[in-house]
Amino acid sequence: MSYVLKKTVVLVGMMGSGKSAVGSALARLLDVEILDSDAEIETAANMSIAEIFERDGEPFFRSRETEVISRLMKEESGILSTGGGAFLTEKNRQTISSRGIAVWLRADIDLLWARVRHRKTRPLLVTADPRASLQELCLVREPEYAHADLVVDARSEYSIEDMAYVVIDALLTRPDVLERR
Repeated sequence: MSYVLKKTVVLVGMMGSGKSAVGSALARLLDVEILDSDAEIETAANMSIAEIFERDGEPFFRSRETEVISRLMKEESGILSTGGGAFLTEKNRQTISSRGIAVWLRADIDLLWARVRHRKTRPLLVTADPRASLQELCLVREPEYAHADLVVDARSEYSIEDMAYVVIDALLTRPDVLERR
């Protein structure tokens, strides 16, 4: 099956929702470029996100994130995976809305925790109770993610490729974004 992608698809959601993995599979299936705002920031800074948070703080990181998203949204249509906090910034939501489409990869707390609990690269979870911190982040962030144009529910039984096809099915409901050839 062949597709025509007309706008950049921006994957938003919590850490562990599958934005990077599903984004890569989606880009491959649609034969478009995959972009990752966190990877772009890390490359530019020559540091990990955790190191940037530690050295410069979250406000500095969020400012760089907004600059990177704005730049990436000007490029050719593709798939853009963002950091979990990117969609919380009004300016980022406006940029995404004006140039692309936001897809929230929604996942429940148990699935998110199963995916992130062993990773030491999540600076917002370096707390005395990381699961409680993750749950608190969900409570704060999910109302903002609800502003996304489309919502796709992640499920533990889905493979990465299954999830990419579920996203494609959702995108096909928007002929202004994706069409079959």
